[in-house]
Order: sequence, then C-alpha cells, then structure tokens
Amino acid sequence: MERFEGRTVIVTGGSGGMGSSHVQSYHAEGANVVIAGRDDDAGRDLAAQLGHRALSVHLDVTREDNWAAAVQQAEDHFGPITILVNNAGVQNPAAPIEHTELRTWEHTFSVNVTGQFLGIRAVTPSMRRGGGGTIVNIASTMAHVGTARYAPYTASKWAVRGLTKTAALELGRDNIRVNSIHPGVVSTPLINEPTVAGQPAIADFYSPEPFAIPRLAEPSDITRLLLFITSQDATFATGSEFVLDGGLLLGPALQPEADIAA
Repeated sequence: MERFEGRTVIVTGGSGGMGSSHVQSYHAEGANVVIAGRDDDAGRDLAAQLGHRALSVHLDVTREDNWAAAVQQAEDHFGPITILVNNAGVQNPAAPIEHTELRTWEHTFSVNVTGQFLGIRAVTPSMRRGGGGTIVNIASTMAHVGTARYAPYTASKWAVRGLTKTAALELGRDNIRVNSIHPGVVSTPLINEPTVAGQPAIADFYSPEPFAIPRLAEPSDITRLLLFITSQDATFATGSEFVLDGGLLLGPALQPEADIAA
C-alpha cells in the first residue's frame, strides 16, 4: 500500500516552485491531490499531466470565499481533506523599514499569515468529519533571525510560528496535527528571479559556500521532509518546527583542512 493512498491533500501555490514538487510527490505516493493557486492555466496543466486523482482549483489564499469554494470542490471530488500544506507565500522587495510602503507590508502579511490562518480555519471542519488530519505551514529560517531589508517577510514568518503552535494546541484533541517547516534558501523562482524589476535576484548575492552543506536546497529536499511529517511515521509530532537549511542558521562552518592550509 502506498503511503498516502486514499488521502486528500490540498497544496496552496501548488503549480510552481516547491508546491509542484509537493503535489507530484504526494500523487506518486497514492494521494488525491488538490492543486490550489491563482495560476489557473498552470494548475490545470499539472492536473492534466498527473491525470487520475488530481484536481486544480482556483485559490487566492487571502480570500475567504475562495477558501470556502476550494474546500467544497475538494470534498465534492474526493471526500474529507486529510492534509493541508500552506505553501503559498510572497517575498517583499528589498528595502529598509523606513522606505517600505505600507501596502507592501500589508500584502506580505495578507498572503503569508492571513492566507495560512484562513486555510487552517477552512479545512478544520472537513478534517474533523474525516476523523483527523495534519496541517503543515511553510515558514522560513527568517522566522528565527532578523534580516535587514526584508522586514515584512521576516515578521510574517515569525507570525507563522505563533499561528502554528496555537493551532496545534487547539486542534490536537481533534486528531489534527499542526507543524511548520522552515526552509533555508531553496532554488525556486522566489530566489532565482527578481522580486521586482531592477532589483537583483536573491540568488545573485547569496552564496551557500560558507555553510556546512554548501549548496542551495532543491524543492525535493523540502518535499521529502514534508511527506515524513504528514505520514503515519510522525504521529507524535505537533506544534514542532522543522528547520531544513543546510546549516545556514548555525553560521559559517569549519572549512576542510586543505583549504585552511592553503
């Protein structure tokens, strides 16, 4: 029996970046997958590629009505929701706080925090009807430090930590587990492409060379951890934070002796 056979998974931002990796891996392991996002064409293309057990639904995570419709479509198609991956997120254009526009702050929080809040609220009744489930909020290593020029994103990811732990306390007795994953720098369009025209992409100035594992993460690295957390192998984990960053938060690693000698 495949690990997620008979389970229904909603992945927000499911048609690109890390989301598409998550969707494809859940599907490969037997799950019914709901590809939720604003890019309807990309969602439909991915669903068509996967075929049976894949459904694309339109979802702007900041809108309550979109969440209600997405959950209803998922239930009508597959039955109660088992897993929610709150993956959708945005990065703010780099700027110091004094030059950050209020609308940038509000938009970043609307997607990264309110979107996850609305998702948890929307799927909880469905999970209860199905006897339980698991929710994973995608956060960031920036939720553990301060990061100059990225105040909206950093603050929003700190907020996700509190949301995750509160939801875990509230939903644990309903057999619903809630955890968060905190990726480091992952090779996705969010990192490899400019946030706004005229600014360098993060990948243009970030180097993993000083750290213990000197490479960018691949989406599949995050997916493998996600699948473990939402599987029956992790039923004692809730309210937990899983950092997956190649040693980024540890700081610079000791270099090989050959490099030191040189």
